[in-house]
Amino acid sequence: MNIPNKITLSRIMLIPFFILLLSYPFDWGTVSLLEVEINTAQFIAVLIFAIASATDWLDGYYARKYNLVTNLGKFLDPMADKLLVSAAFILLITLDLAPAWIVIIIISREFAVTGLRLVAAGEGIVLAAGKSGKLKTVLQILAIIILLLNDFPFQFLPFSLGEVFLYLALLLTVISGIEYFSKNWHVMEDSK
Repeated sequence: MNIPNKITLSRIMLIPFFILLLSYPFDWGTVSLLEVEINTAQFIAVLIFAIASATDWLDGYYARKYNLVTNLGKFLDPMADKLLVSAAFILLITLDLAPAWIVIIIISREFAVTGLRLVAAGEGIVLAAGKSGKLKTVLQILAIIILLLNDFPFQFLPFSLGEVFLYLALLLTVISGIEYFSKNWHVMEDSK
C-alpha cells in the first residue's frame, strides 16, 4: 500500500475519535474564542475533523505529484470522504445544528453515487470524482466546521454563515449528483 492510500486510511481511523467526542457528554468545560463559548470536546472534534479533511487534499496531491494514483485510491479516497462527512452530518442533527431533511438528501446522494461506483467497479470501470463533486465536498466541510464552531469567527453577522454554507452545499450536492449520473448513466445501461 502506497503513502497516499495510507494517508486516506488515517482519515478513516480518525472518524471514531471524532464521533466519540461529539457523542459522549464529556464535561471538559468550554473554550472561549473571541467571546464565543465552544464546548471543549466539540472544539477538539472540530480540530480532528479539520485535520482529517485536510488529508483529503494531501493524499490527492501526493498521489498526483509522485504518480502514485491507484484504483484503490480512486475508490478509497471518496469513500473516506463520504464516511467522514456522513458521520459529521448525522452528528449535526443530534446537536440540533442541521435539519434532518438536508442531511437525508446529502447522504442519499452519497449512497447513490457510491452505488453507481460499485456497479462500475463490477464492470472494471473506475469512476473518479468530478470538479463539482470536489467543490461540493469543500462546501460540506466548511459548513460542518462553521456550524460546529457556532459560526465562529462570523458570529457578528445577522445570519448564520454555517447555515448559508449548509444550503450551498445542499444545492451543489444535488447538482453534482445529477451531473455525475448524467455523465455516467451508460454504466447502468451497459451493466450485465
